[in-house]
Amino acid sequence: MSSLSRSRNNTFSSLEIERDADWRSDTAVINRRLHGDAVRFLLLRSDGRALIGTDGHSLRGLQHDDFVRFGGTENAVSYLGQARDQDWFVWRAEDAVCADIAAQAGGEFLDLRAVGMLLQAFDAGLFAYARALAHWQERTRYCSVCASPLRLESAGHRAKCTNPHCGSEHFPRTDPAMIVVVSCGDACLLGRQASWPKGRYSALAGFIEPGETLEAAVQREVHEEAGVRVVDCDYHSSQPWPFPASIMLGFLARADDPTIKLGPELEDARWFTAQQIIDGLASGELLMPSPLSVSYRLVEHWLREAAGVELDTLTLDDPMRKPRSR
Repeated sequence: MSSLSRSRNNTFSSLEIERDADWRSDTAVINRRLHGDAVRFLLLRSDGRALIGTDGHSLRGLQHDDFVRFGGTENAVSYLGQARDQDWFVWRAEDAVCADIAAQAGGEFLDLRAVGMLLQAFDAGLFAYARALAHWQERTRYCSVCASPLRLESAGHRAKCTNPHCGSEHFPRTDPAMIVVVSCGDACLLGRQASWPKGRYSALAGFIEPGETLEAAVQREVHEEAGVRVVDCDYHSSQPWPFPASIMLGFLARADDPTIKLGPELEDARWFTAQQIIDGLASGELLMPSPLSVSYRLVEHWLREAAGVELDTLTLDDPMRKPRSR
Protein backbone atom coordinates (compact mmCIF):
# COMPACT_ATOMS: atom_id res chain seq x y z
CA MET A 1 0.00 0.00 0.00
CA SER A 2 1.31 3.46 -0.91
CA SER A 3 1.72 6.29 1.59
CA LEU A 4 -1.07 8.11 -0.27
CA SER A 5 -3.49 5.27 0.48
CA ARG A 6 -2.31 4.99 4.07
CA SER A 7 -2.75 8.73 4.63
CA ARG A 8 -6.28 8.67 3.25
CA ASN A 9 -7.14 6.09 5.87
CA ASN A 10 -6.21 8.54 8.64
CA THR A 11 -8.93 10.64 10.22
CA PHE A 12 -9.24 14.16 8.71
CA SER A 13 -7.07 13.05 5.76
CA SER A 14 -9.50 12.03 3.02
CA LEU A 15 -10.92 15.46 2.22
CA GLU A 16 -11.32 15.84 -1.53
CA ILE A 17 -11.85 19.52 -2.26
CA GLU A 18 -10.72 21.97 -4.93
CA ARG A 19 -9.20 24.77 -2.90
CA ASP A 20 -8.99 27.16 -5.87
CA ALA A 21 -5.89 28.85 -4.47
CA ASP A 22 -5.14 30.53 -7.81
CA TRP A 23 -8.12 32.87 -7.63
CA ARG A 24 -8.77 33.38 -3.93
CA SER A 25 -7.76 37.02 -4.45
CA ASP A 26 -10.37 37.52 -7.18
CA THR A 27 -13.06 39.21 -5.08
CA ALA A 28 -15.58 39.17 -7.93
CA VAL A 29 -15.42 35.38 -8.22
CA ILE A 30 -15.50 34.91 -4.44
CA ASN A 31 -18.52 37.19 -4.07
CA ARG A 32 -20.32 35.44 -6.90
CA ARG A 33 -19.82 32.10 -5.17
CA LEU A 34 -20.66 33.55 -1.76
CA HIS A 35 -24.07 34.67 -3.02
CA GLY A 36 -24.77 31.73 -5.32
CA ASP A 37 -27.27 28.90 -4.96
CA ALA A 38 -24.47 26.34 -4.45
CA VAL A 39 -22.97 28.07 -1.41
CA ARG A 40 -22.78 26.19 1.90
CA PHE A 41 -21.54 27.56 5.22
CA LEU A 42 -19.73 25.60 7.91
CA LEU A 43 -20.62 27.50 11.07
CA LEU A 44 -17.99 27.84 13.82
CA ARG A 45 -18.36 29.21 17.31
CA SER A 46 -15.58 31.19 18.98
CA ASP A 47 -14.37 28.03 20.76
CA GLY A 48 -13.91 26.18 17.46
CA ARG A 49 -16.99 24.00 17.74
CA ALA A 50 -18.99 23.45 14.56
CA LEU A 51 -22.71 23.09 13.98
CA ILE A 52 -23.42 19.38 13.57
CA GLY A 53 -26.69 17.99 12.21
CA THR A 54 -29.17 16.13 14.37
CA ASP A 55 -27.99 12.81 12.91
CA GLY A 56 -24.59 13.35 14.53
CA HIS A 57 -22.77 12.14 11.40
CA SER A 58 -22.68 15.24 9.22
CA LEU A 59 -22.07 18.96 9.32
CA ARG A 60 -25.19 21.13 9.35
CA GLY A 61 -24.28 23.10 6.23
CA LEU A 62 -26.17 26.39 6.04
CA GLN A 63 -27.45 27.98 2.85
CA HIS A 64 -27.36 31.58 1.62
CA ASP A 65 -30.86 32.28 2.96
CA ASP A 66 -29.66 31.31 6.45
CA PHE A 67 -26.62 33.54 6.04
CA VAL A 68 -28.79 36.54 5.18
CA ARG A 69 -31.48 35.79 7.75
CA PHE A 70 -29.01 35.65 10.62
CA GLY A 71 -27.06 38.75 9.60
CA GLY A 72 -23.97 37.17 8.10
CA THR A 73 -21.36 39.57 6.69
CA GLU A 74 -18.61 39.05 4.12
CA ASN A 75 -15.83 39.82 6.59
CA ALA A 76 -16.98 36.92 8.78
CA VAL A 77 -16.43 34.22 6.16
CA SER A 78 -13.48 32.57 4.45
CA TYR A 79 -13.54 30.44 1.33
CA LEU A 80 -12.62 26.79 1.79
CA GLY A 81 -13.17 25.42 -1.70
CA GLN A 82 -15.49 23.59 -4.04
CA ALA A 83 -16.61 20.00 -3.47
CA ARG A 84 -19.60 17.94 -4.53
CA ASP A 85 -20.92 20.85 -6.63
CA GLN A 86 -21.01 23.09 -3.57
CA ASP A 87 -18.96 26.15 -2.65
CA TRP A 88 -17.92 25.84 0.98
CA PHE A 89 -17.19 28.81 3.26
CA VAL A 90 -16.40 28.82 6.96
CA TRP A 91 -18.55 31.33 8.84
CA ARG A 92 -17.26 32.50 12.22
CA ALA A 93 -20.21 33.96 14.09
CA GLU A 94 -20.74 35.39 17.56
CA ASP A 95 -21.82 32.86 20.16
CA ALA A 96 -25.25 34.47 20.59
CA VAL A 97 -25.87 34.26 16.85
CA CYS A 98 -24.70 30.65 16.84
CA ALA A 99 -27.14 29.77 19.63
CA ASP A 100 -29.95 31.37 17.64
CA ILE A 101 -29.06 29.48 14.49
CA ALA A 102 -28.84 26.14 16.30
CA ALA A 103 -32.22 26.68 17.88
CA GLN A 104 -33.93 27.63 14.63
CA ALA A 105 -32.06 25.57 12.04
CA GLY A 106 -31.48 22.46 14.17
CA GLY A 107 -28.28 20.78 15.31
CA GLU A 108 -25.76 21.35 18.06
CA PHE A 109 -22.22 22.66 18.37
CA LEU A 110 -19.67 19.93 18.99
CA ASP A 111 -15.89 19.74 19.28
CA LEU A 112 -13.80 18.11 16.58
CA ARG A 113 -12.18 15.66 18.99
CA ALA A 114 -15.61 14.50 20.14
CA VAL A 115 -17.10 13.91 16.69
CA GLY A 116 -14.07 13.27 14.49
CA MET A 117 -14.69 9.52 14.43
CA LEU A 118 -18.47 9.86 14.07
CA LEU A 119 -18.58 12.25 11.14
CA GLN A 120 -18.48 11.15 7.54
CA ALA A 121 -14.90 11.29 6.29
CA PHE A 122 -15.50 14.35 4.09
CA ASP A 123 -17.19 16.27 6.90
CA ALA A 124 -14.45 15.41 9.39
CA GLY A 125 -11.78 16.64 6.97
CA LEU A 126 -13.68 19.84 6.18
CA PHE A 127 -14.22 20.55 9.87
CA ALA A 128 -10.49 20.06 10.53
CA TYR A 129 -9.58 22.38 7.63
CA ALA A 130 -11.98 25.10 8.78
CA ARG A 131 -10.90 24.85 12.40
CA ALA A 132 -7.22 25.18 11.55
CA LEU A 133 -7.81 28.19 9.28
CA ALA A 134 -10.03 29.91 11.85
CA HIS A 135 -7.48 29.34 14.60
CA TRP A 136 -4.74 30.94 12.51
CA GLN A 137 -6.97 33.94 11.80
CA GLU A 138 -7.81 34.33 15.47
CA ARG A 139 -4.15 34.18 16.54
CA THR A 140 -2.75 36.29 13.68
CA ARG A 141 -4.10 39.78 14.24
CA TYR A 142 -0.93 41.84 14.41
CA CYS A 143 2.14 41.98 12.22
CA SER A 144 5.09 40.09 13.70
CA VAL A 145 7.44 42.55 11.94
CA CYS A 146 6.08 45.93 13.07
CA ALA A 147 3.11 45.07 15.35
CA SER A 148 0.55 46.93 13.22
CA PRO A 149 -2.94 45.46 12.74
CA LEU A 150 -3.40 42.93 9.96
CA ARG A 151 -6.12 42.80 7.31
CA LEU A 152 -7.34 39.46 5.98
CA GLU A 153 -7.12 39.05 2.22
CA SER A 154 -7.27 36.26 -0.37
CA ALA A 155 -10.61 34.99 0.97
CA GLY A 156 -9.14 34.60 4.45
CA HIS A 157 -5.93 32.80 3.45
CA ARG A 158 -3.52 35.73 3.71
CA ALA A 159 -3.06 38.54 6.25
CA LYS A 160 -1.59 41.85 5.06
CA CYS A 161 0.03 44.40 7.34
CA THR A 162 -1.91 47.68 7.28
CA ASN A 163 1.22 49.74 7.87
CA PRO A 164 2.10 51.17 4.42
CA HIS A 165 5.77 51.32 5.40
CA CYS A 166 5.78 47.60 6.18
CA GLY A 167 3.19 45.75 4.10
CA SER A 168 4.37 42.31 5.24
CA GLU A 169 2.24 39.35 4.26
CA HIS A 170 1.45 36.47 6.60
CA PHE A 171 0.12 33.05 5.62
CA PRO A 172 -1.54 30.18 7.53
CA ARG A 173 1.04 28.07 9.31
CA THR A 174 1.22 24.39 10.08
CA ASP A 175 3.62 23.00 12.68
CA PRO A 176 5.19 19.71 11.55
CA ALA A 177 5.40 16.98 14.18
CA MET A 178 6.71 13.45 13.85
CA ILE A 179 5.09 10.42 15.46
CA VAL A 180 6.73 7.01 15.42
CA VAL A 181 6.46 3.35 16.38
CA VAL A 182 9.96 1.94 16.95
CA SER A 183 10.66 -1.78 16.69
CA CYS A 184 13.52 -3.81 18.09
CA GLY A 185 13.54 -7.54 17.48
CA ASP A 186 9.98 -8.79 17.95
CA ALA A 187 8.73 -5.85 20.03
CA CYS A 188 7.62 -2.24 19.52
CA LEU A 189 8.21 0.77 21.73
CA LEU A 190 5.22 2.62 23.18
CA GLY A 191 5.04 5.28 25.89
CA ARG A 192 2.51 7.01 28.09
CA GLN A 193 2.02 10.40 29.72
CA ALA A 194 0.96 10.68 33.33
CA SER A 195 -2.28 12.47 32.42
CA TRP A 196 -3.59 9.61 30.26
CA PRO A 197 -6.11 6.99 31.43
CA LYS A 198 -4.54 4.06 33.23
CA GLY A 199 -3.08 1.52 30.82
CA ARG A 200 -3.10 3.68 27.70
CA TYR A 201 0.08 3.61 25.62
CA SER A 202 0.82 5.30 22.34
CA ALA A 203 3.49 6.07 19.76
CA LEU A 204 6.20 8.59 20.65
CA ALA A 205 5.85 12.06 19.13
CA GLY A 206 7.43 15.50 19.03
CA PHE A 207 7.82 18.66 16.99
CA ILE A 208 10.36 19.18 14.23
CA GLU A 209 12.96 21.81 15.12
CA PRO A 210 14.49 24.43 12.77
CA GLY A 211 17.25 23.06 10.56
CA GLU A 212 16.23 19.46 11.27
CA THR A 213 15.21 16.73 8.85
CA LEU A 214 12.21 14.57 9.64
CA GLU A 215 14.43 11.55 10.17
CA ALA A 216 16.73 13.46 12.53
CA ALA A 217 13.69 14.57 14.52
CA VAL A 218 12.58 10.94 14.86
CA GLN A 219 16.01 10.00 16.20
CA ARG A 220 16.24 12.98 18.57
CA GLU A 221 12.73 12.69 20.03
CA VAL A 222 12.92 8.95 20.63
CA HIS A 223 16.24 9.36 22.41
CA GLU A 224 15.02 12.34 24.46
CA GLU A 225 11.85 10.60 25.56
CA ALA A 226 12.99 7.00 25.99
CA GLY A 227 16.80 6.95 25.65
CA VAL A 228 16.55 4.61 22.64
CA ARG A 229 18.78 5.12 19.60
CA VAL A 230 16.94 4.83 16.28
CA VAL A 231 19.17 3.41 13.54
CA ASP A 232 16.69 3.53 10.65
CA CYS A 233 13.22 4.88 9.87
CA ASP A 234 10.72 5.09 7.04
CA TYR A 235 7.77 7.38 6.36
CA HIS A 236 4.33 5.82 6.80
CA SER A 237 1.62 8.46 6.35
CA SER A 238 0.46 11.91 7.43
CA GLN A 239 -2.54 13.45 9.13
CA PRO A 240 -3.81 17.02 9.58
CA TRP A 241 -3.96 17.63 13.33
CA PRO A 242 -5.68 20.97 14.03
CA PHE A 243 -5.18 20.90 17.81
CA PRO A 244 -4.41 23.62 17.18
CA ALA A 245 -2.25 23.72 14.02
CA SER A 246 -0.10 20.68 13.30
CA ILE A 247 0.56 18.09 10.63
CA MET A 248 1.44 14.67 12.04
CA LEU A 249 4.11 12.83 10.03
CA GLY A 250 3.99 9.14 10.83
CA PHE A 251 7.08 6.93 10.81
CA LEU A 252 8.07 3.34 11.47
CA ALA A 253 11.58 3.02 12.90
CA ARG A 254 14.08 0.43 14.08
CA ALA A 255 16.48 0.29 17.01
CA ASP A 256 19.26 -2.23 17.67
CA ASP A 257 19.52 -1.73 21.43
CA PRO A 258 16.34 -2.07 23.55
CA THR A 259 17.79 -0.27 26.59
CA ILE A 260 15.33 2.37 27.84
CA LYS A 261 16.42 5.47 29.76
CA LEU A 262 13.23 7.36 30.48
CA GLY A 263 13.23 11.11 29.88
CA PRO A 264 11.18 13.74 31.77
CA GLU A 265 8.26 13.89 29.30
CA LEU A 266 6.93 10.35 29.79
CA GLU A 267 5.67 8.52 32.84
CA ASP A 268 6.59 5.18 31.26
CA ALA A 269 7.91 3.62 28.07
CA ARG A 270 8.23 -0.09 27.37
CA TRP A 271 8.64 -2.69 24.65
CA PHE A 272 5.56 -4.70 23.74
CA THR A 273 5.57 -7.92 21.74
CA ALA A 274 2.57 -8.64 19.55
CA GLN A 275 1.35 -11.24 22.03
CA GLN A 276 1.67 -8.80 24.93
CA ILE A 277 -0.49 -6.30 23.02
CA ILE A 278 -3.06 -8.99 22.24
CA ASP A 279 -3.16 -10.25 25.82
CA GLY A 280 -3.14 -6.75 27.33
CA LEU A 281 -6.08 -5.61 25.22
CA ALA A 282 -7.99 -8.80 25.96
CA SER A 283 -7.56 -8.36 29.73
CA GLY A 284 -8.27 -4.64 29.68
CA GLU A 285 -4.91 -3.83 31.25
CA LEU A 286 -3.69 -2.19 28.03
CA LEU A 287 -5.42 0.54 26.03
CA MET A 288 -4.44 1.70 22.56
CA PRO A 289 -4.51 5.33 21.34
CA SER A 290 -7.77 6.50 19.83
CA PRO A 291 -8.25 5.78 16.09
CA LEU A 292 -8.68 9.55 15.80
CA SER A 293 -4.87 9.71 15.75
CA VAL A 294 -2.39 8.33 13.23
CA SER A 295 -0.72 6.73 16.25
CA TYR A 296 -3.40 4.03 16.12
CA ARG A 297 -2.63 3.40 12.44
CA LEU A 298 1.08 3.03 13.16
CA VAL A 299 0.45 0.41 15.85
CA GLU A 300 -2.07 -1.23 13.54
CA HIS A 301 0.54 -1.46 10.77
CA TRP A 302 3.21 -2.85 13.08
CA LEU A 303 0.88 -5.47 14.58
CA ARG A 304 -0.31 -6.58 11.15
CA GLU A 305 3.28 -6.96 9.92
CA ALA A 306 4.53 -8.63 13.11
CA ALA A 307 1.69 -11.06 13.78
CA GLY A 308 -0.87 -10.87 10.98
CA VAL A 309 -3.43 -9.54 13.46
CA GLU A 310 -5.84 -6.66 12.83
CA LEU A 311 -5.89 -4.13 15.68
CA ASP A 312 -9.54 -3.26 15.00
CA THR A 313 -10.59 -6.77 16.03
CA LEU A 314 -8.87 -6.32 19.40
CA THR A 315 -10.19 -2.87 20.39
CA LEU A 316 -13.94 -3.21 19.92
CA ASP A 317 -14.58 -2.65 23.63
CA ASP A 318 -12.40 0.46 23.93
CA PRO A 319 -14.74 3.44 24.61
CA MET A 320 -12.42 5.71 22.59
CA ARG A 321 -12.88 3.56 19.49
CA LYS A 322 -15.90 4.93 17.68
CA PRO A 323 -16.85 3.91 14.15
CA ARG A 324 -16.30 6.50 11.44
CA SER A 325 -18.79 6.78 8.62
CA ARG A 326 -17.54 7.00 5.09
